[in-house]
Amino acid sequence: MDTRSIYTGTQSAARDTNKVLRNTYMLLSLTLGFSAVVAGVATVMNMPPLHWAIFLVGVYGLMFLTEKNRDNGMGLVFTFALTGLMGYSLGPIINMYMNNGGGEIVMTALGGTALTFFGLSAYALTTKRDLSFIGGMLFVGFWVLLVAMVANIFLQMSALSLALSAMFMLFSSGAILLTTQQIVRGGETNYISATVTLYVSIYNIFLSLLSLLGGNRN
Repeated sequence: MDTRSIYTGTQSAARDTNKVLRNTYMLLSLTLGFSAVVAGVATVMNMPPLHWAIFLVGVYGLMFLTEKNRDNGMGLVFTFALTGLMGYSLGPIINMYMNNGGGEIVMTALGGTALTFFGLSAYALTTKRDLSFIGGMLFVGFWVLLVAMVANIFLQMSALSLALSAMFMLFSSGAILLTTQQIVRGGETNYISATVTLYVSIYNIFLSLLSLLGGNRN
């Protein structure tokens, strides 16, 4: 066996992994910044909230188009369209808290989201432990969340809403851990797909913290 070929192959794989990781974090930074600008504009202009059905159709439609075009330039276009839509949805939510004296809650949620993301990312980047088992838990968790979300649309129970926020927090944290380690270990090779997963997870964590910190304020 040619040890030189093995060494060269290892170097090439490491370069590819670093490239995916670098591109993912660069695109994630850009989309977060773009989303923050859209959210800021929506907040200042006091834009109305989107109907939940329109929002879900828009988000899942754009996610589908992003994934379908992840290997070409249109994937980037749909990524920014998706994150812009999700950023817009934050404007009315932030206004709701601000109008009820919840400015401190919004800032705390922002800080908590940042700390959670950086902490989870640092762990996933440095741990030797195989986190692939999280995938099965996320699959089950997805269906549990879906059923709970549909139930809460009709029941509108504050206790269920808070429980949903806690579950979304755990689900999104698991997605960040799994996706980051998949990038590091070569399991995720597309930075657009990775960016969308991380962005949606960060978005969900922020909303979950808002809900948990705000309690019944809304």
